[in-house]
Amino acid sequence: MNGSAPVVIRFEHAGATLVAESRGTGRPVLVLVHGIGMGRSVFGDLISHLDDVAHIIALDLPGYGEAPEPRRVLTMERTADLVAEFLHERVGSPVVLIGHSMGAQVAGEVAARHPETVARLVLVGPTVDPAARTARAQLSRLLRDIAVENPKVIALGTREYLRAGPRLRAKFRAMLVHRPEDSCERIVAPTLVLRGEDDLVVPRSWARRLTDAIPEARLEEVRGHGHETMIRDAGAAARHIEAFLSEE
Repeated sequence: MNGSAPVVIRFEHAGATLVAESRGTGRPVLVLVHGIGMGRSVFGDLISHLDDVAHIIALDLPGYGEAPEPRRVLTMERTADLVAEFLHERVGSPVVLIGHSMGAQVAGEVAARHPETVARLVLVGPTVDPAARTARAQLSRLLRDIAVENPKVIALGTREYLRAGPRLRAKFRAMLVHRPEDSCERIVAPTLVLRGEDDLVVPRSWARRLTDAIPEARLEEVRGHGHETMIRDAGAAARHIEAFLSEE
């Protein structure tokens, strides 16, 4: 594990604030974007596998983790613009952008709207499957997926959902109305789509449709994992990401 102490940064732009925790220096720079109801703390295990090989920046999006609530809940597009502005001002060179679940929607929009900021893109468990674009359907899939998770994942997820506050319903709505399939063809960065083979939130058919819509993308699966593949036992996901980064 990288021995340097993490540096925490508050970044404000256009009335919204994100919090970034930076570990290490140099290249490549991996930027981690969390899912709905989560925060940067859920990436602890993944970071432990990757911080020897990269400079890692984990984000709390506005209204999640330690980042304050914005005046209004941000759309996926506005969130992407905020992340891109952070990358322009605080990183300055293209990054490997890694999004999990809703974070994959944000990451995809960053890559489509601000291609100069993204060298490579990793979409892990990307939501939202158009066949289940309702709150009832998404919650049903999520609850069935986490029902088989270990207590550590459930406890961590519960804590982060509580921290996401009373506006979580509006945040969920912002996630559901976004259509990632509409921006896929504008993504030019080499892309890895990664799903747990047992992921009930992101069926293989949807992951395949998304992969096929991105000009330079491929789909891989993590055996024995569901939707939280980057949170529980993240070593396998880390190995897929490292292999992707090592390609020319």
